[in-house]
Amino acid sequence: MNRLYLPNGFRDPLWLEKQLKTRPEKDWRRLGQRRAMALFHEMSARVPAYKDFLKKHKVDPTKIRTVKDFAQLPTVNKDNYLRKYPREALCWDGEFKNKSWTVSTTSGSTGRPYYFPRENSQDWQYAMMAELYLRANFDIAKLSTLYIVAFPMGAWIGGVFTYEAIKIVAERGGYNLSVITPGIHKQEIIEAVKQLGGDFDQILIGSYAPFLKDILDDGKEAEINWHDYKLGFIFSAEGFNELFRDYVIKKTGLTNPYKDTLNHYGTVDMGTMSHETPLSVMLRRDATADPGLFKLLFPHDDKLPTLTQYNPSLFYFEEDSGNLYCSAYSGLPLVRYDLKDSGGVLKLEQVKKRLAGYGYDLAGAVKKARIGDTIWNLPFVYVYERNDFSVSFYAFQIYPETIRRALQAEELERFLTGKFTMTVRYDDSGQQRLEIHVELRPKQPESELLRSRTRRYIVDALLNESSEYRETHVMYGKRVHPDIIFWQYEDSQHFKPGAKQKWVKQ
Repeated sequence: MNRLYLPNGFRDPLWLEKQLKTRPEKDWRRLGQRRAMALFHEMSARVPAYKDFLKKHKVDPTKIRTVKDFAQLPTVNKDNYLRKYPREALCWDGEFKNKSWTVSTTSGSTGRPYYFPRENSQDWQYAMMAELYLRANFDIAKLSTLYIVAFPMGAWIGGVFTYEAIKIVAERGGYNLSVITPGIHKQEIIEAVKQLGGDFDQILIGSYAPFLKDILDDGKEAEINWHDYKLGFIFSAEGFNELFRDYVIKKTGLTNPYKDTLNHYGTVDMGTMSHETPLSVMLRRDATADPGLFKLLFPHDDKLPTLTQYNPSLFYFEEDSGNLYCSAYSGLPLVRYDLKDSGGVLKLEQVKKRLAGYGYDLAGAVKKARIGDTIWNLPFVYVYERNDFSVSFYAFQIYPETIRRALQAEELERFLTGKFTMTVRYDDSGQQRLEIHVELRPKQPESELLRSRTRRYIVDALLNESSEYRETHVMYGKRVHPDIIFWQYEDSQHFKPGAKQKWVKQ
């Protein structure tokens, strides 16, 4: 195992599980700082592209001695670093073609695709992280488990990366853990549940959130009673709100809202960097119900971020003016990499102090939620939707999260899948129009009544959540109401089956 990817001791998840519960958070942060500094110095000596990058920015590596020095280093990103150098120059010792890689590609949603190589060591790193949460959340040490990989199984990272990690977990730990890889083929997922579900104590499904909703809805149409199974769900690729989690809980009969669902924060660039824990889910759910608590934890009261915990010794996060940077021994090693995500970092002790000052009984809440055996002494990272995943309408931004919440209304749920694509166009008179393309449920006809209801829920949500929209609405009225365009279920133009949903079209 490459020492760069896993620090000493990290190859034993049982040992690490104990350490996460007993070792102070400050120790993890210090270890993360030391690892980030070591990564920098190793890269400055062994990665040709980074040596040249530092030279062009007039950085002398020998003068970077402290964490404060490290924080002044220039950041790297796809445009100023990855696309500027040949692939081999971005690798350790300039070696690419003579090594063994698994290669994944970005979706290209924010530009042309980029190909990221991944070494076997990263599979083991993800497997170690996955084993920890599969034990803490889903009791895989006690329950026979079928893991259904419903992430895309092509050149994208989600499906293959997850499959490799779960295989490693099962073989390394000797768990009664089986895996099946139908990918994004819904009928195969549904058949796997029907034919295999009864042979296991529990079923775990890994999926993008919008695709899982399709699986659950189509499964019901195929006469699956989801309440007949003990289920757990693992998400990735994008955030979702607590209304969606409530929907999954209600639809499937989940018994513990804090442990039975888990969302990853990851990228093709670096892999799985962090994930929700029962503690982070509990705090996020409580914050959505308490505006005062929400403001205590998050800087924007109109946007809900994904809240996760991370291990700084594996992924060292920094925040600067609301932008997130990360340093890690990934396939292409990266220091102070600009993730192009907005968000922030919160120390666990910082959160505890804020909660105590607010009068929030954390110990009591943990006991009531029955998650006391899952608490890890790790910091939090929260992330909002991508800065470029919004539309500009009348000089202000509209985010998909607001529209998602509107379409989750019970009155609309029977008719719409909840998926949409929004864009802004100009009509013949030069007037801006907000277009929202909405997917209908299978065999659901469109009607003007449904269009009117959908528009009303969206307008109400925008009025409630956006002060800019409220002011603009006072001035222009119905001129700023969205145009609702219905599409048949799984129409290839906006709702291609199984693909990552594009909520925004620029």
